[in-house]
Amino acid sequence: MDRARKAGADEYAHDAFAAAGNALKQAHEAVAQRDYRLALSHALDASERADDAALQAETGRSRARTEAERALAGATAARRQLEARIKASRLAPRDLRAPSRLLSDADTALQEARAQFDAGHYVQARDAVKGLNSRISPQIEALELTGRGRAARPPKKRR
Repeated sequence: MDRARKAGADEYAHDAFAAAGNALKQAHEAVAQRDYRLALSHALDASERADDAALQAETGRSRARTEAERALAGATAARRQLEARIKASRLAPRDLRAPSRLLSDADTALQEARAQFDAGHYVQARDAVKGLNSRISPQIEALELTGRGRAARPPKKRR
């Protein structure tokens, strides 16, 4: 069980790790009832399940790392695109408050995600930037529309 835990099975192969823990619990219960054959059987089952959980954890960890890398790359690209649209915008500073706030939020989320990634917490890294692209995309589109002359505000009337 310790090998499986060190491999990250509790995070990346939760079901297999839980099954190993359950088999180990049954082994302890069989010992308490002095049924040593059943205890040995459950202990061997727990060992096999823990080894399986460790293998699944390696695969799950690798998959989570890949997903986190993709999520970070996508969020970073969206953040850069938003920053470029803000810089290229000719809108008044007050009209750029929401996009600028979102840019700041994106910086914070990306910083947290990178720290989690560097610590090997790939699921948390992915989750730190989850939904960021869906928040940034509409803001980029709005800035593009205003940049093409379709401003959100109606044009001023001449007197």
